[in-house]
Amino acid sequence: MSVDPDHVLEAAAGLLTRKATASMDEIARAAGISRATLHRHFSGRDALVRALEDLSIRQFEHALDEARTEEGDAADAVRRLIAKTEPAAGLMAFLFTENQLYEAGVNEGWNRLDARVTALFLRGQEEGTFRLDLSPAWLTEALYGLIGSGAWAVQEGRVAAKDRTRMVAELLLGGAERRMKP
Repeated sequence: MSVDPDHVLEAAAGLLTRKATASMDEIARAAGISRATLHRHFSGRDALVRALEDLSIRQFEHALDEARTEEGDAADAVRRLIAKTEPAAGLMAFLFTENQLYEAGVNEGWNRLDARVTALFLRGQEEGTFRLDLSPAWLTEALYGLIGSGAWAVQEGRVAAKDRTRMVAELLLGGAERRMKP
């Protein structure tokens, strides 16, 4: 029987976003394979998490492409991006809190993502949409944190899934947008 590694990663992501401490045995069961088969594809938890990191980067790059963040008003582009990240938000939340990702250095893919998101916030500052006293790098980190927090809140039942995008966007943009002084 051939095992589809993408199926294993999707099953692992589904489980780990609900239970970050799941064991390799639990991950194998969730994927419908034996632990030995899981280890043939991923030598251990670190290798599995690295593969999930690559998957998350691909999903986020796809969300950036789909959101067309170079087009239109920067605030609207941020809203589109938040909406497009919804399918990957749980995995992003897991990876955001998974400290082993930082032990061996940052994956170059995150640098590409950071550059694109930071460029979006910089464009918004240049257009006069976003505050200048908040750096584009900080706004990028705030976006990631809110996407992850929104995913956890939905998962825990504290926020309705249909409200996540609006709530994340409104909280982020409510603090980031320039306001005219009275």
